[in-house]
Amino acid sequence: MTQCGDGPRCMRDRPFGARTAEIARHRLEFAAFSVKTIGMIGCGTAEADSKRGAGLRKGVALALLCALASASPARAQLFSDRPPPIPPAAVPEAPSGGAISLAPPSGPAAAPSLPPPLVQPPVAAVTPPAISPLPTPAVSGPPQGVLALSARYGKDLPVINSGLVWRIYSDRPDETGAFKLIREDRNATPNLVLTPGSYVVHVSHGLVSAVRPVTIKADTDRETFVLPAGGLRIEGRVGSSKIPPNQISFSVFKGSQFEGGERAPLVQSVVAGDVVLLPEGTYYIISNYGDANSSVRSDIRVQAGKLTDVTVTHRAAVITLKLVGEQGGEALANTAWSVLTPGGDTVKESIGAFPRVVLSEGEYRAIAKNEGKMFERTFNVVNGVDGEVEVIAR
Repeated sequence: MTQCGDGPRCMRDRPFGARTAEIARHRLEFAAFSVKTIGMIGCGTAEADSKRGAGLRKGVALALLCALASASPARAQLFSDRPPPIPPAAVPEAPSGGAISLAPPSGPAAAPSLPPPLVQPPVAAVTPPAISPLPTPAVSGPPQGVLALSARYGKDLPVINSGLVWRIYSDRPDETGAFKLIREDRNATPNLVLTPGSYVVHVSHGLVSAVRPVTIKADTDRETFVLPAGGLRIEGRVGSSKIPPNQISFSVFKGSQFEGGERAPLVQSVVAGDVVLLPEGTYYIISNYGDANSSVRSDIRVQAGKLTDVTVTHRAAVITLKLVGEQGGEALANTAWSVLTPGGDTVKESIGAFPRVVLSEGEYRAIAKNEGKMFERTFNVVNGVDGEVEVIAR
């Protein structure tokens, strides 16, 4: 058999070694074929013939022929120029011994202890904790004494119930020579808490005052001061008419007006109707009605615990001055006025068309100057009779 196909019959006629190598080669080529997916057009025709009734031997031969036909492409694919793929590193062998379980241990003892879930209690069930009051700290320090103060107008007179000013001073002056003010109170009968020691108490009631040293101990010390003060209330009148408070003022001096020597006023610019508190004694009043010459002096007596009402009577009148071209005419503006006594003493000076002046009763001379010209007239003032004085410019 010079020529033989690749069928199984030719393989039987070959030596055993050759047949074994050939079978091994075909098995390797078939394994390589099974790895790579290749188009199988020719093989599909042979498979169709086998289905149409060809014998089993003929089908096997055709299958071998298809394998031989595809061996060359498979070999080219397996032994190409590209290096074969490198397998990954060797998988390490499992350690000897029992298998290690990665699953968490089971059982009730192995479960982790988690805190119980927080549950919001109902609002009605929440009871606020009882708060006990803090203990009052004990006050440490020296004991305290109480100084109870009061004042009277006299030994057998009532207690003064208003208008008092109490001041407590240190009994010794500081480096500047002044006595340090410790407390001040404006109540009529204060109770002052003080550290035991020596003090100086000063109380004032209007223009009346008293001073007394006291020593405070760790108990209540009652001190009563006698302030022989009296009240003075003044008003002014002209005849039977009351002078308005804004047109009259008063000044009060110590002693009598007949005593010699110059004295400063004890109280000045006293408003009519106000009450002035003065020490018991003798005083004199100067009452000024207007700003000219209506001035009255009067001696008075102030008694402790009593209100003294004084009415000062002025003998004066309010005079209005006018410079006119004719009697009953219009007043000329920008007129300078001078009011003189019969002896030539100036009583009042003013500028204007209608100056008003308060003058004591008596005789006067009015001089008017307007546009470089001078005009004058004499007139009389009658107590309580207000009027106009016309000076005719001619």
